[in-house]
Amino acid sequence: MDLLRHLRHFVVVAHELHFGRAAELLGMAQPPLSQSIQRLERELAVELFDRSRRQVRLTTAGGLLLAEAEELLAGEGRLRNLMGQVRAGELGVLRAGVPPETPAVTLRALLDQLTGRAPGLDVELHELTTAEQVRMLTERTLDVGLVHHPVEADGLRFGAPVDVPLGVLLPRTSPLARGREVPLAALAGLDLVAAPRATAPGWHDHLLAVCRRHGWRPARVRPARNPEFLFGLVLAGGGVAVEPATLARREPRIAWRPIADTSLAKRTSAVWPERAAHPAAPMVGQLAAEVLAVAEPAPTTPPSVPAERPWPVLFDTTG
Repeated sequence: MDLLRHLRHFVVVAHELHFGRAAELLGMAQPPLSQSIQRLERELAVELFDRSRRQVRLTTAGGLLLAEAEELLAGEGRLRNLMGQVRAGELGVLRAGVPPETPAVTLRALLDQLTGRAPGLDVELHELTTAEQVRMLTERTLDVGLVHHPVEADGLRFGAPVDVPLGVLLPRTSPLARGREVPLAALAGLDLVAAPRATAPGWHDHLLAVCRRHGWRPARVRPARNPEFLFGLVLAGGGVAVEPATLARREPRIAWRPIADTSLAKRTSAVWPERAAHPAAPMVGQLAAEVLAVAEPAPTTPPSVPAERPWPVLFDTTG
């Protein structure tokens, strides 16, 4: 027996005290409505309406049931609405990964967008490298992440990517900083300062391949996990980094110059499991693309005022 359906019929009849009008409001014929009420009465073993007079009246049992039925139906509505919000990704817990170097202003913008779109969603943020995020997404211990491309993994779906042009970071006192652009071949003999390979293997291998293809074989690759350490290694001399122009604003002694002989760009996107994904994952992917596109505008050449947010991910747009 569909108790809730019969109770909905009962509540309408109880308010109208007229089977014809109630049937019209419910969009059904009167005989099936009468049968529904009779079945409810048999199920509860009581009479809900006094039909002995020309006017339909509620019995004592009917009057008591009306308040309970309205409360029950209201609860059902709240329950359906609640589950609908869960299905839409607007409620529950979302385990999200972000790269360790994510600037506070970018993170704040993304969280503000999420709060505006799904205020009931509880976001658990984890500071994770690309490699860590891919592993945890595969293990289903993470719901969505922001990763640096290229990424090779099965069973994952990627959101819209955002590409940001890259250039060379070097001391302002370097002779190479006097030019408007820097060919990669001109960096021969210098070290490359970059994130450790373990943080994003695809990015690391791709960067070295592009550098070698354009005539620069770094003497060494110096690992740097955070911008301050990267700045220190670059300013110490003997090494340069390949990063977005936004990173240069953090350190006035650092100059950013475009690469003359190739087009490099960082590519970042949201990623989530392809199967049984968290309902909010696609929404996060869309919001992340919107936030990153605003946070990482393409620089002028050369940048008169470097921007401010680093995302050390490289992608060769020339193929």
